[in-house]
Amino acid sequence: MRLQHRVGLNIQDLRRARKLSQEELADMCKIHQTYLSGVETGKRNPSLLVLERIATAFGVDPEELVRRRRRRAGGAADS
Repeated sequence: MRLQHRVGLNIQDLRRARKLSQEELADMCKIHQTYLSGVETGKRNPSLLVLERIATAFGVDPEELVRRRRRRAGGAADS
């Protein structure tokens, strides 16, 4: 799995776990909702500064956004 796609899925998982809409998270990070959508789908390549703002909004270390996930819904492991 490409890193860009992995980061997007990790952000999406964290956002959903916190029951935030894309609009709410984007507002917290001071980015546009359509940009966040592109990041989550792996279509946009966020800068390190944007990743840092997203991690700060979640209260996690930026490493959490790039970490390989052990399991996905449905039991498929990340490659």
